[in-house]
Amino acid sequence: MRIDIPTPTLNPSRYAWVVVALLWFVALLNYLDRLMIASMRDPIRADIHMTDAQFGLLTSAFLWVYAAVSPFGGFLSDRVGRRGVITASLLFWSGATLLSGFGRTFNQLLISRALMGVSEACYIPAALAMIADYHRGRTRSLATGLHMTGIYTGAALGGVGGYIAEHFGWRYGFRIFGGVGIAYSLLLLATLRDAPHAQRAAQSTAPPADRGGFGATLTALFQRSGFRLLFTLNLMVGLSNWSINVWLPTYLRDRFKMGLGAAGISATAYIQIASFAGVLIGGALADRWARTNRRARAIVPAIGYCLAGPCLVAAASTDLLFAAVAGLLVFGLGRGAFDANQMPIVRELVDERHSATAYGVLNFISTIAGGLMVYAGGALKDANVDLARIFQVCGAGLFAAGILLFAIRFPPKEASRGFEPIIAHD
Repeated sequence: MRIDIPTPTLNPSRYAWVVVALLWFVALLNYLDRLMIASMRDPIRADIHMTDAQFGLLTSAFLWVYAAVSPFGGFLSDRVGRRGVITASLLFWSGATLLSGFGRTFNQLLISRALMGVSEACYIPAALAMIADYHRGRTRSLATGLHMTGIYTGAALGGVGGYIAEHFGWRYGFRIFGGVGIAYSLLLLATLRDAPHAQRAAQSTAPPADRGGFGATLTALFQRSGFRLLFTLNLMVGLSNWSINVWLPTYLRDRFKMGLGAAGISATAYIQIASFAGVLIGGALADRWARTNRRARAIVPAIGYCLAGPCLVAAASTDLLFAAVAGLLVFGLGRGAFDANQMPIVRELVDERHSATAYGVLNFISTIAGGLMVYAGGALKDANVDLARIFQVCGAGLFAAGILLFAIRFPPKEASRGFEPIIAHD
């Protein structure tokens, strides 16, 4: 099967939206495979002896490996092209997911989760860079946001792992979704193509000093004050997002006496629904506002996080379920607004030839921080410390992240070769 691909322009082609659709399902599998373990805590621990700290380590190990590989995965995408990296990433992490379904010991599960981290690390930077390659103007934030809804859908479906575990056993979910991912990678091979201008950049014969090695690329990125701010706020965002992804089902069970399946769905559905709305609203609003204000893609998520932080603190401080849900909904809206705009912000701050590397570096700090916080949550729970304290700290961090987004200033486009066109000129 072959699809003709026109050269991307400021008005995206039909294939530019086909790319978003193809990658949407990959994004769903990306988060479903990594998060469904969180709602399987009890059956996994009943089958394989481990402490809560060790259970947290299953996700922390994934995150730390994912973090370590992310910058290199992004750099590889910038150098050799997005398509091959995306397809190989899906194939190998699906194989690791399938392998998890055959684990019999804690160490076997730990190894399979680490392998998943290696392969998944390459996907997000390459996918978002590919979408930005095709959507080069007024649709960039919305297209990014639509792709992120696949992530939210996968995260929401991760709660289904609890139901699957109750009815069929916890191994069944890993096996079926691992198999689905392997099959879908073959479809991508037949349908997904790099944007022509991105192919030319990857195949450039420019001298190494001009194209830059990995170290030179990192130096160029951190010379940008806006990128340094984005790096710092991703640390704060990572602490919050991963703590909630992993420990919210356990928190809801303990605080509100929910069952395994109900807690798994409640921990994911409310936030993911709100995040789904947040990426669409935040993406569309930022695209429209960016026609007259270049900083709009930073200001929109800044407002979202300045509201989400205090609401997350309130959600962790109440004994009323409806009040907690309300706080989680606002958190989801703020998170969605940021997710829709982070890659567009990156493309305004750095040379487009380095954009996947830049996003990989941001993934690095976000997931390192998240992994530490996930492990800390398990250790604190073993010490009988309320998980609400973790969520309150995360809420304060999100508010600080919003303030940092307000502080970001985009450099003049002529300051670096390869910057994007002025949005107001679309």
